[in-house]
Amino acid sequence: MTIDVTAWSMTSDRTPESAHRVTDSTIEVWRLSWLPDRELTRGQARAGMEFDELLGDPGAVDDPTALARMDSYAGELGIATTDAVLRIARRMAARLAPPAEPESAAPAEFGAAWVESGAAPAESGAAPAERTDRPLQPHGRAIDPPYVLG
Repeated sequence: MTIDVTAWSMTSDRTPESAHRVTDSTIEVWRLSWLPDRELTRGQARAGMEFDELLGDPGAVDDPTALARMDSYAGELGIATTDAVLRIARRMAARLAPPAEPESAAPAEFGAAWVESGAAPAESGAAPAERTDRPLQPHGRAIDPPYVLG
């Protein structure tokens, strides 16, 4: 578990979460990626990063010392341990979820003609596309690219 700390950011080699210093402030204010609505001190940002690393450590699940440290880190942030766990879990679930499907597979510039005909509108000077009853592909492409987690 290593947290890389610079004057402007904190990152981890075990978690995608991070902390960054706010640039438009006259005082030193930090924000955690998983707790963006709070203005934090440098020590609190570090506590949040330590909390996240412990949460991601499978060996800490049954370790009473690690659980006590997590409670202490959450206390430094002014939130309950369960709230911190839920916030990080929601971010993890959002990262792992497949991308949302677009409302319409038709590019906006083609409009309804694309959807109705099942093909792109004819180029200028060419014969109009014939209407087909075949359904459109989910993304308007012949083959969807594979979705890779991570």
